Amino acid sequence: MTLLYTEVEEELRASVRDLLADRCRPDAVLRRAESASPYDADLWKTLSREIGVAGLLVPEEYGGAGASAREAAVVLEELGRAVAPVPFLTSAVLATEALLQAGVHEGLPAGGRDLLAELAAGETTAALAVSLAASPYRTLPPPVALNDHGALDGEIRAVAGADAADVLLVPVGTALYRVRAEDARIDVVPSLDLTRPIAVVTLSGAPGERLGAFDARRVLAFGAGLLTSEQLGVAEWCLATTLAHIRERHQFARPIGSFQAIKHRMADLWLDVARARAAARNAANLLAARPEPGTEAALEAEAATAVAKSWCSEVAVRVAEEGVQLHGGTGMTWEHPLHLYLKRAKASETALGTPGAHRDALSVLADLPAPI
Repeated sequence: MTLLYTEVEEELRASVRDLLADRCRPDAVLRRAESASPYDADLWKTLSREIGVAGLLVPEEYGGAGASAREAAVVLEELGRAVAPVPFLTSAVLATEALLQAGVHEGLPAGGRDLLAELAAGETTAALAVSLAASPYRTLPPPVALNDHGALDGEIRAVAGADAADVLLVPVGTALYRVRAEDARIDVVPSLDLTRPIAVVTLSGAPGERLGAFDARRVLAFGAGLLTSEQLGVAEWCLATTLAHIRERHQFARPIGSFQAIKHRMADLWLDVARARAAARNAANLLAARPEPGTEAALEAEAATAVAKSWCSEVAVRVAEEGVQLHGGTGMTWEHPLHLYLKRAKASETALGTPGAHRDALSVLADLPAPI
């Protein structure tokens, strides 16, 4: 497979970008971030029902597009460029992938098949009840268990997308359960990223339907691999915005972008973003093939994900920080949207595995000796 974008992918990008340019401008995102409801439900409905992004990963037999991680990555790039407050990553990627994986060996029950169709149609939004800070390389703690009556009890912290979800997909050991959001207590808590709220989900005797097995490592690694495309979009917007600023801002009767020190800094950032694009695209490419666990192709996909997440996480933060600094006093103001991108970059850096965790995993995959 090629790292280049196909014509279909470019058409998908254009559709998403045009809609976001009209409905998700930075000033609108900032106003919504300051409100009691950061998620833009109307924008999500339009993206889901008119463009079909909610069902990209859902097979055609359930009413989805039957697309791959490549197409989902393109959407995430554009959502990252707009820091769009919509639950695509949490519902259309993480929750959908968990649901698809649950049915691989056992087959989904009727409730699971119906849920996939509802997700694809944009009628329902789901959230995977796992901490956004969970790592694919660590065993998840068992925060939820079945009580004597077969209902679910427990508490999960830092769940992204829970406040916008109609359905929660709750791991209980190695099984995945479906719980209606109305049967859980969802308390939104302060988050660095104003455009992606997190919540504490509390279950107390909540009824649940078992959907199948839950493979935390595969699901979280898949999400981490695609999150890198969103981080790429964040970095690209920050780089383009900073470049426009240094061309327009004058000091000593000349654009500040003409000074050699700033030229060197921008050149370094451009190279970082170019490398991030290659890494994110490679991860999406290999994930799109959906290799069987334990095969050489699966190990390559895991390595590509670790490389992309460790690199793109740090690049997004670095480009956003440089953008704030090179904007001078303007970049420090609340009114300028740069802080939204910096907060998204910093929050995403620790999401689904820190850069250090992914580098450690890569060293194991590459059979490198442990540092002394």
